[in-house]
Amino acid sequence: MVGSDAGASCPPVVPYSATDEARAAAEVAAMPEGAVVVRMLSDYAVLRDQARACR
Repeated sequence: MVGSDAGASCPPVVPYSATDEARAAAEVAAMPEGAVVVRMLSDYAVLRDQARACR
């Protein structure tokens, strides 16, 4: 595997409370249509899923 590091550890996944998740969802819903940060958060969700799978 080119570019892989067999000795690399999995990144930590920071836990968020249900309250924080609900607040974040409300804040995202309040953003204007097409806000780029929504796409960035989607990318972040993929990275969190990959970090969870790494364990």
